[in-house]
Amino acid sequence: MRMGRAGLSAAKLTEAAAEMADDVGFEQVTVSALARRFGVKDASLYSHVKNLRDLRVRIALLGGEEMTDRIATEVAGRAGKDALVAFANAYRRYALDHPGRYAATQMRFTPEEVAAAADSAGMRRSIELTYGMLRAYGLTEPDLTDAGRLLRATFHGYVHLEFSGGFNHPREIEESWARSLDALHVLLENWPRHDRKNG
Repeated sequence: MRMGRAGLSAAKLTEAAAEMADDVGFEQVTVSALARRFGVKDASLYSHVKNLRDLRVRIALLGGEEMTDRIATEVAGRAGKDALVAFANAYRRYALDHPGRYAATQMRFTPEEVAAAADSAGMRRSIELTYGMLRAYGLTEPDLTDAGRLLRATFHGYVHLEFSGGFNHPREIEESWARSLDALHVLLENWPRHDRKNG
């Protein structure tokens, strides 16, 4: 895709950069590479994005919103194990479909970027979806946060190993994934409640 500078915008650049991330890897996205894709000089992009870091943060926010939208659609009207499985499958499917965007969502934000991202509808909805699903298991704080961290670690760890070819055993990956979700459901139903007297 090559096009003149007319019509460039932060949104168009972000979408193109996200596509590039999926194609060649998030770490390979640069302002120069993006400028070449549009057939313009690097300087033409700086009136729309501040720098490479700004561009990568935009990709992360876009990916987060897209993944949240997919999860919300799948989880709607579900509760308990049905919601957990739908949530997990949507998370994993998005990561596998959009590896570059997913990698962007895992980047570490500065405190200033976190504050700015907190205004993102995608980030708020992601938290609400996760906590809403976990509340159906009867969890309250601080167990909500602990369980949410466990789910994220499990989903991300599985996807990361899948990406890197880390599962070499002949056992079907899909079967192990399904059994892992069965186990998570049992764990959430029997979550060791936080003892506020001793906690």
